[in-house]
Amino acid sequence: MGKLAVYAGVILLGACTGPQLIRDDSPRSASYSLPPATNGILAELAQTIEEEHGAEASGFHALDSSYDGLKWRIALIDSAQSSLDIQTYLWYPDNTGRYVLERAVRAAQRGVKVRLVVDDLLTIGQEALMADLHNQPNIELRLFNPWENRGLLSRAGEMIAEMERLNTRMHNKQIIADGNAVVVGGRNLGDHYFGLSEAYNFHDLDLLGFGPVARQASQVFDSFWNSEWVASADQLSTDPDPEQARARWETIQANNRSAPELEAFPREVTDWRDDLEALAPTLRIGRSRMTYDTATATGIEQKVIGEMFESLSTAQSEVLITNAYIIPGQPVIDFLTELNQRGVRVRILTNSLASHDVPAVNSHYKPWRDDLIHAGVELHEIRPNPAIQSLVDVPPTAGQFVGLHTKAFVVDRRLTFIGSMNFDPRSANINTEGGVLVESEALGEDIARLMERDMEPANAWHVLLDEEGLPYWVSDAGVLHEQPARDGGQRIMDVIFQMFPEEQY
Repeated sequence: MGKLAVYAGVILLGACTGPQLIRDDSPRSASYSLPPATNGILAELAQTIEEEHGAEASGFHALDSSYDGLKWRIALIDSAQSSLDIQTYLWYPDNTGRYVLERAVRAAQRGVKVRLVVDDLLTIGQEALMADLHNQPNIELRLFNPWENRGLLSRAGEMIAEMERLNTRMHNKQIIADGNAVVVGGRNLGDHYFGLSEAYNFHDLDLLGFGPVARQASQVFDSFWNSEWVASADQLSTDPDPEQARARWETIQANNRSAPELEAFPREVTDWRDDLEALAPTLRIGRSRMTYDTATATGIEQKVIGEMFESLSTAQSEVLITNAYIIPGQPVIDFLTELNQRGVRVRILTNSLASHDVPAVNSHYKPWRDDLIHAGVELHEIRPNPAIQSLVDVPPTAGQFVGLHTKAFVVDRRLTFIGSMNFDPRSANINTEGGVLVESEALGEDIARLMERDMEPANAWHVLLDEEGLPYWVSDAGVLHEQPARDGGQRIMDVIFQMFPEEQY
């Protein structure tokens, strides 16, 4: 989930303000997705797929590179005719965050109904911006699991008093345009996820889909939008300030016109018809099903983890898993052992300590390395300077290292999962998660090839055990007998975090 980001970022723009409250006198009203648009290029693509392949078929395209991840999100936003729904965990006050925000506002200005649901974890100091944004025509903003107290110090007290509730966060990410197209995956809205950070960038994977998959995603969005866990931004005690909003809007526009990091992307709203029509013949056709945890009045119903392992259990010959944060536990080891005993080849790619943005996860993953290998897993860990870094960084930006953020698997090159779910206790037991399962041999083959590429010795270490049962790391750069790290500080943090409870990661 880019967990370092949890402690480093906040949504959109603004400076910290004093304590404020969520109003309790403004009830939230239920509302639902508009019917799929019947005009525009997105509707045309969805209709063509249905006519050629049937009412249950969708078309898919894997978003492997950072550039494609942002390009196609902007293409959907710019192409929306009637509705735009954005659901995200983190929305940063950086170039990516401002860029996506401007395009969403532009969509609203041309009459598109825009709904935004954002986790409230790191919205400290953003009340004025959120109130102004929510006050704009055609825009609604809702916050998942909101803080009642809005100031920094008061939030600290509230966290102590309500740790169990406030520890639950919405980790889902998706963008739905016109009920006809969707991007679903693991990328938050921030520079690290789109190759625009000079510190480090994530290698990630999303799925772009057209057709019924978008309507399925809308049902997920509505589930959260109308949940008791969500509050409307009109319940903030801060009132909109038109003059401040105008000044902020001018600043956002100026930044988006001048930022060198964005030079690869169009600065103005663009007609993407030619790009979308060129993409259409390459789409992989398949049937999809969204899987997601539900937030109810009585708590979070964790369904994704069970449905993922149910899908994995159908494997006959091969499972490929790429997952950024893995803390398996004995039940998972037993499951993988059983797959191996049935003759299923299992290959896994995850972060190395050297590529990690969260040493704490590695602290609790590393004791399981030998268990994974003994279970028959071919284990790989991504390098911080992989050959695929050219797909991760977007020029002119060059990150200092690459981290892995993908959450995906492929079963027998026919069933693909892409979403937000890590294989760790937090994703399984605390956060809400989601993703899409797609039955498609063509897409399965595409994703399997990407995963195999990422596991190659130029991109990852193959982790093996020596005669004494100790791990060693093999790549095209040679053999290492100590787990690779970027520096000594990482090694120190790796030791320190062993004392922290793994259930929180």
